[in-house]
Amino acid sequence: MFTGLIETTGEVISFVPGAGAARLTIAAPRIAGRLRTGDSVAVNGVCLTALRIDLDAFPPRFTADLAAETIARTTLSRLGPGSVVNLESPTPAGSPLGGHVVQGHVDGVGTLIGLDQVSTGVAASDWVMRLRIPEKLIRYVVEKGSIAVEGISLTVAGIAGDEIWIAILPHTYRATNLRSLTSGMDVNLEVDVMAKYAESREREQAGKTKLTVEYLLANGY
Repeated sequence: MFTGLIETTGEVISFVPGAGAARLTIAAPRIAGRLRTGDSVAVNGVCLTALRIDLDAFPPRFTADLAAETIARTTLSRLGPGSVVNLESPTPAGSPLGGHVVQGHVDGVGTLIGLDQVSTGVAASDWVMRLRIPEKLIRYVVEKGSIAVEGISLTVAGIAGDEIWIAILPHTYRATNLRSLTSGMDVNLEVDVMAKYAESREREQAGKTKLTVEYLLANGY
């Protein structure tokens, strides 16, 4: 499990398609030394498995394989050398949950409509990010609720149709890959898992008989 609080950013060294899994190599000098083969790491919000950690390379790096499902559902196959990616290690049990529950299981891809500075020319200005969300996901998004964008735990400020907007703090802009995004780019989205559980529970209960006065009288009670 992750929290959506990005530890650091890395840089894509290479993306190599394969007949089976594709292979992604990422320069990650700040976390590579803590990784062991088989460890999980979130890359732009996608939970991957570190398979080869090369600490002798400059800069230190790790490699992960991407299954066909990962390629189809996320933006990782569109990354090229030099692309900046968000990185987060799993949250240890018992640690404070500073963001929200992020599984690293991307639900779909949204489109960045705009990322605009609120006060232009001010270094410490906040930003407003506008996204277009796939229709199948918009029902899980609520105002003031949580959503993970590129693995970043963010709060939805408003919704209009299939578009949402989010306030971005200066620190979040500087410390993540948001600073490298431009309008029209696709981004990974993971909706709040609690919303999906609520929908599942509602469907489960929909088929069960509800006790009402009318039901009891009709059945001889």
